[in-house]
Amino acid sequence: MIKELLLASAAVKEQTANKLSETADKAAEAIAQSLQSGGKLMLCGNGGSAGDSQHLAAEFVATLDHRNPRDGLAAIALTTDTSLITAFSNDFGFDGIYDRQVQTLGKSGDVLIAISTSGNSENVIRAAKVAREKQITVIGMTGEDGGKLAADSDILLNVPSSKTMHIQEAHIALGHAITASVEQKLNLL
Repeated sequence: MIKELLLASAAVKEQTANKLSETADKAAEAIAQSLQSGGKLMLCGNGGSAGDSQHLAAEFVATLDHRNPRDGLAAIALTTDTSLITAFSNDFGFDGIYDRQVQTLGKSGDVLIAISTSGNSENVIRAAKVAREKQITVIGMTGEDGGKLAADSDILLNVPSSKTMHIQEAHIALGHAITASVEQKLNLL
């Protein structure tokens, strides 16, 4: 069973590489341009996608490869402020935890990576809508057809799979590749 799951994961990543490499390069270009202009990268998601948001934000702020130290790049995971998330959820509901942060912290020229394997997470969709209203570029990371998030994404990275674990595995691989591409575009390597 383990070998089959690993091979299935590899197949999804290969399909992702074939389908999304050019689009991922557009995402890296948008992030690089934002960072070069003094903007920042914000990320959000739920569950494993929240973990991916934090993981990728850390790669930008710290470095992708400790053997190649570089200056930090402005990135923040909107998933990490538990005081804000619990207070806002308690008072106003869970669906607004990310759009409030985008509304408050985001500015025109920033980039939001909105991660939802189904593409239908209401709080992620609402963050994307607010981002677009503020002229913040939205990079949607989803599975299959992109769900509702597709309509609110400027750049859609929809992994060709319906299996959550394989979508998440491809998301982190895409995130690492985008980070490396941003480092290269900014001449940080």
